[in-house]
Amino acid sequence: MSVPTVSPIPKARTGLLRRMYKHRWAYILLIPVIVFFIIFHYVPMYGIVLAFKKYMIRLGIIGSPWIGLENFERLFGSAIFLRTIRNTVLISLYRIVFGFPMPILFALMLNEINHPRFKKTVQTISYLPHFISWVILGGILTEILSPTRGALNYLLQLLGFEPIHFMADAKYYRTILVVSGIWKEMGWSSIIYLAAIAGIPTEQYEAAAIDGASRLKCMWYITLPSILGVVSIQLIMSIGGILNGGFDQVFNTYNSLLYETGDIIDTYAYRVGLEGQMDYSLSTAISLFKNIIGFVLVIGTNWAAKKLSNGEGGIW
Repeated sequence: MSVPTVSPIPKARTGLLRRMYKHRWAYILLIPVIVFFIIFHYVPMYGIVLAFKKYMIRLGIIGSPWIGLENFERLFGSAIFLRTIRNTVLISLYRIVFGFPMPILFALMLNEINHPRFKKTVQTISYLPHFISWVILGGILTEILSPTRGALNYLLQLLGFEPIHFMADAKYYRTILVVSGIWKEMGWSSIIYLAAIAGIPTEQYEAAAIDGASRLKCMWYITLPSILGVVSIQLIMSIGGILNGGFDQVFNTYNSLLYETGDIIDTYAYRVGLEGQMDYSLSTAISLFKNIIGFVLVIGTNWAAKKLSNGEGGIW
């Protein structure tokens, strides 16, 4: 009688199991996080089917009839949706062009400050706006830009100009979004670049100083090249989120007079799904379209970053 042979477990698998057992308490601590993501991020993904159905509350998600791509046909045939795409892309591009470099420049300038107390004071002041919600900042912006009592219009009148109703003129709105966004997030976003700069070996700066390099040249030839990896990752994420126009900021600052230049995909989906029409299927189709485009942009930007950096850049 022949004895059956048991195939040995591959070494790689046994090594992984050993490491998992060795760090078993760390994995156990991850269980609540995994459960959280499953319940609140993956289970709700079933609602994506609403984009392909005519949702009826009395029938529910499962019982509602399938209509194929009809919601997407309605979506792409809507002039309002095309306007929101244009606004979203333009606002995001302005933020990347004007807003993305600002935390990098701010981090470089902070790194050059030698006085510790002054440096900490500047950092603290620059971080504070991040912790103020757009609900509050929306009211602050409205007051600052008010044509009757706003500080900006008061200065304009002192200079001999007529007051401008900034929050009722669509041509100023994108500028307001970009500038206020930079002011709110520049300090907080600089933290990751400051952390990357802190990891640069001081020996490089000492060697450069011995060779006679100025502080500007040290910044250009040592600091910037050393943080390019972090910059590329942040840029990939920014481009991947180009269809995220900043719902909180826009929702708390815009009005019907600013729809022409300020209405974005997220605010349009909100109005379609939760105001007036209550069309949950069309709102889901809008969000699904936005997320698919964002996924494609992340993949494409990561591929381009790796190609341009000979495989050294990118997220993966």
